[in-house]
Amino acid sequence: MKNFSIEIKWALRFSLLTLAWAIGEKAIGLHDQYIEYYGRCSLLFVFPAFLFFYLAIREKKKYFYNNSLTWPQGFLSGIIISFIIALLNPAVQYVIYKSITPHFFENIIAYKVQHKMTLKNAQIYFNLKTYMIESTFTALSKGMITGAIVTLLLKNKK
Repeated sequence: MKNFSIEIKWALRFSLLTLAWAIGEKAIGLHDQYIEYYGRCSLLFVFPAFLFFYLAIREKKKYFYNNSLTWPQGFLSGIIISFIIALLNPAVQYVIYKSITPHFFENIIAYKVQHKMTLKNAQIYFNLKTYMIESTFTALSKGMITGAIVTLLLKNKK
């Protein structure tokens, strides 16, 4: 477990970042008043996500690998971070949609129905269970891709 303490720490931080991002989205009205911009604005999360992976793998390189990081080592670290984030993700999603923004699904369904989506399809797609599943697999896949890219930037040249 000690070998993965850096990954665990950064996965926990990433989960807190996700909660803070949701609070920010809610505060500026992306979950109700400006819901039409929610999809595009939520894509901006890629920047802090990339930064967190960069900082995590850089820390792993510095303190665990003594500033000598190979691509497989960094990529494995990215996979571990992604896996831990994915494990924590259902709880994070639950907090977001039950506490931070409990009316989000009602709001997004109403918006989508007004803009050419059937009520049935909107209800199938926009609900807590679907978001938990989708965001968990997204965390795994995008996390691994981000870890791979970050590792290319941080690995030692040989």
